[in-house]
Formats: sequence, structure tokens, C-alpha cells
Amino acid sequence: MLSGFADLELPALARALRRTVISALIVGAVGVVAALVLSASFLALGIGFGVAMAVVNLRFLDSGVSKVETRGETNKKVVRRILGTRTATRLAIITAIVIGLLVVKGPLGIGTVIGLVIFQLLFVMNMARAIMSTGVS
Repeated sequence: MLSGFADLELPALARALRRTVISALIVGAVGVVAALVLSASFLALGIGFGVAMAVVNLRFLDSGVSKVETRGETNKKVVRRILGTRTATRLAIITAIVIGLLVVKGPLGIGTVIGLVIFQLLFVMNMARAIMSTGVS
């Protein structure tokens, strides 16, 4: 399945990412409404914040990949190191924010984790769908 991911065409990948963002916003909104119905306002706020952080992380990843210079002879190790360092930094920042929210206000932190999980599950589902629909093995 991972080899199929590398063979995805850019339009298929862009569609899958767009579908992921839209579906995460919809499912996140449903989660926010459900939390508000249960009178868990901090949980609702956290879910919205988690989905928003995941979308912002995806946008930073997208802009970071597009900024990597690939003119001429490019060493793939260097590119991987640059992208890996940027990704690790973003994930460390997100982790620190979530831990801080868990310490300050538990339901807010748990809601943020739920929002991040919603996005990641939808991301995996949309990528699997994109791979299977293109017939890449």
C-alpha cells in the first residue's frame, strides 16, 4: 500500500487532501455540536481547535514541500532531512500545545486530541480510497 502512495498522481493526491480537509471540518462540526448538546463546552472548543491545528499543519506541510528547491542535481537525503526536521518541529509544537492544554484544562486538551484524531483517521481513509480508486498496487 505504501508503494501505491508514492505512485499517486498529483491531481489524485490534491483531491484526496481536499476531501480530507472538507470531511474533517464536517465531522469536527458534528463533534462540536454533539459536545455542546452534552453541555461540554470546553470539549467542543477543543475539538474545533484540534481540527483547526491539523488543517494548519497540513497547509504548513504543503507550503514547506513546495519551497524545497529541487533545481538541478538534488540529493534526496538532504531533501528528506529538511522535510523531516520541519515535520518533527511542527509535531513537537503540536504535542507541546496539547500537553499544555491537558494540564491547564483537561476537557479542552482531550477535545483537541479528539479533533486531531478525527483529522488523521479521515486522512488515512481518504488516502486509502485514493490509492484504491487509481488502481495502483
